Amino acid sequence: MRFLVTGSAGFIGFHLCRRLIALGHFVDGLDGMTDYYDPALKRARHGVLAQSNLFRAHEMMLEDMDALTGVVREAQPDIVVHLAAQAGVRYSMEAPRSYVSANLIGTFNLLEALRAAPVQHLLLASTSSVYGANAMPFAEADRTDHPLSFYAATKKATEAMAHSYAHLYALPVTVLRFFTVYGPWGRPDMALFKFTRNILAGEPIDIYNAGQMQRDFTYVDDAVEGMVRLAGLTPAASNDPAGSVAAPYRVVNIAGGAPIELDAYICAIEAATGRRAIRNDLPMPIGEPQSTLANTAELERLTGFRPRTPVDVGVRAFVDWYRDFYAV
Repeated sequence: MRFLVTGSAGFIGFHLCRRLIALGHFVDGLDGMTDYYDPALKRARHGVLAQSNLFRAHEMMLEDMDALTGVVREAQPDIVVHLAAQAGVRYSMEAPRSYVSANLIGTFNLLEALRAAPVQHLLLASTSSVYGANAMPFAEADRTDHPLSFYAATKKATEAMAHSYAHLYALPVTVLRFFTVYGPWGRPDMALFKFTRNILAGEPIDIYNAGQMQRDFTYVDDAVEGMVRLAGLTPAASNDPAGSVAAPYRVVNIAGGAPIELDAYICAIEAATGRRAIRNDLPMPIGEPQSTLANTAELERLTGFRPRTPVDVGVRAFVDWYRDFYAV
């Protein structure tokens, strides 16, 4: 099949493209190569993908409607996976306008391009942050009306926008709510990358709330497995979770399904690096949830798959990659 993946030089996008190529699919990868974090890392990811003649890269911003329309028309994808976004809870307080531009305008432009050139299925990346302070485990049918960060607010808005296009134009949409995805080739702004870098350098790591936080960590290969299986399962109108307005739309949690204490995560990094962390304890930052935990029954019901990679295995894989990539 033919896939168009936005954010193909990003962390999850890179892993998804590599898996799709391995399965024999043709992939058009689209990425703006923004400088939010290490551009050299992004280019290295695209460099790996470019070794296959099943991959074609497009460097452009989703905000450029004419260029985006041209790529969609040229690629003629069967399935689109929209992963491109401005990510990060804390950064959304520093640069909120970038979230409006990338997440809202970029997603709107893609939806418009797909209205003009319909596809079999659109998979849209969202986040566990949309659940806010809901009771856990978070389930897809939970209300998500009170986001705790502007990042979460923009991602919730993209979900609503996609639902409207599913209803108005019969565009099949699956929303993927990711829970703390980690693994090799990860993002430098995320805890695993920062902790590993500082521990290996003998520098302190910032630990919020004395490490008394829980996250539903999801190994990237497990996230990709869920995505690949869902890609071929086009939602029908009866899947609309609201039940009142028929639309080919559904929401699926992509998560490990088990809460892990931040302290246990740090211990796994210490074990993988063979070094002890120097701790710099800080108060809980605003906009961050104390804990996250997903109900993954819908993912398993639809695909028969349940993520199972233990955190110590996933962390060690990241540390091994980090040491090799940065030669430390």
